[in-house]
Amino acid sequence: MRQALHRLAVETSGRGLIEITAPVRDWLGAQGIAAGLLTLFCRHSSASLLIQENADPDVQADLLDFFAALAPEDKRRYRHTAEGADDMPAHVRAALTPTHLAIPVEHGALLLGTWQGIYLFEHRRAPHRREIAVHLIGE
Repeated sequence: MRQALHRLAVETSGRGLIEITAPVRDWLGAQGIAAGLLTLFCRHSSASLLIQENADPDVQADLLDFFAALAPEDKRRYRHTAEGADDMPAHVRAALTPTHLAIPVEHGALLLGTWQGIYLFEHRRAPHRREIAVHLIGE
């Protein structure tokens, strides 16, 4: 059994979904592991990870609208307001979405479905530099 560990830096331009499938796939391909399990972990409390449809951009727009309605920016709703009106809603959104993903690897490739992509889900309005820990175990 072999293991590999990497930290993937992702620059965001503010709230939204940033597809990271390509850099994850590129890193995986360089590891020489044919079968195993890839784990991704978002090292932040106001961003998360998703596996989501990557064909129709309306899916992303609908997700953003849904989470904006579910956890709106309204300082009257939250006690934690020290970091801005978007911070506590970002924490709520991150609590409702995964901060880690596990994806099987077969023949050196991610076993994603045809229309699936891996996304960093940025929940803050301002640009951020996010870090994703990428761990691969297999043979």
